[in-house]
Amino acid sequence: MRFSGTDRYIASRDLEVAVNAAVTLQRPLLVKGEPGTGKTVLAQEIARGLGLPLIEWHIKSTTKAQQGLYEYDAVARLRDGQLGEERARDVSNYIIRGKLWEAFTSPTPVVLLIDEIDKADIEFPNDLLLELDRMQFHVYETKETVQAVNRPIVLITSNNEKELPDAFLRRCFFHFIRFPDRETMERIVQAHYPGVRKELASEALNAFFLLREVEGLKKRPATSELLDWLKLLMAEEMPPEALRTADMKVALPPLHGALLKNEQDVHLLERLAFLHRGRRG
Repeated sequence: MRFSGTDRYIASRDLEVAVNAAVTLQRPLLVKGEPGTGKTVLAQEIARGLGLPLIEWHIKSTTKAQQGLYEYDAVARLRDGQLGEERARDVSNYIIRGKLWEAFTSPTPVVLLIDEIDKADIEFPNDLLLELDRMQFHVYETKETVQAVNRPIVLITSNNEKELPDAFLRRCFFHFIRFPDRETMERIVQAHYPGVRKELASEALNAFFLLREVEGLKKRPATSELLDWLKLLMAEEMPPEALRTADMKVALPPLHGALLKNEQDVHLLERLAFLHRGRRG
């Protein structure tokens, strides 16, 4: 199985090499990069490109590693036992399977996404070390061992909100998704919007990359924001000329709410435009 991107996901050569190296080494692929560069979508497109099912485990600040294996609902069993339910005799009726259990017992290989691992507690990665390394875990309540039928392709994403433990990093193949250059971004736009007017796409990219260069932005727009913005521009039948004046030193770009995600950045650009007009005056 070799990944080479898809018609909807333009992967750089380095990223293709990283995915295939992780598959060959049978190690989790840890992917970092600024938000909006397609880390989560990568797992979806790997599954699509290789023709495999996708299992997604989206991590929250309250997520515990044990939830990925299984959870034992002791309260439900106690309640059923008090009500005289026959099913209360079998503890396995109260074992809730997690995403790793689902991936391990799949009859076919799967792509397992562990999304935004850095949102969880600092101990979360360490708590999964053995399970991801040995591809098995023990269920104490039923005294059974769950072992992977087929080793899943594991993709782990991180936004770098927390440092990950060294012991965990040693078990991963690492790749940092660099922000696409102009040529790659043009290919991404063409893949998503093959019918976009060439002049509109060109002017939009000019304004987009100019905006990313503005010093002091709290959240620079990324690929996902560009695609949303272009979709709006096409829906509004925006003339390319309207974007030629979208110099961030002169004025905010039209429909800038798709690009800018907080009021600080909007105010920053408004101040820059005001100062620029003052100097010209």
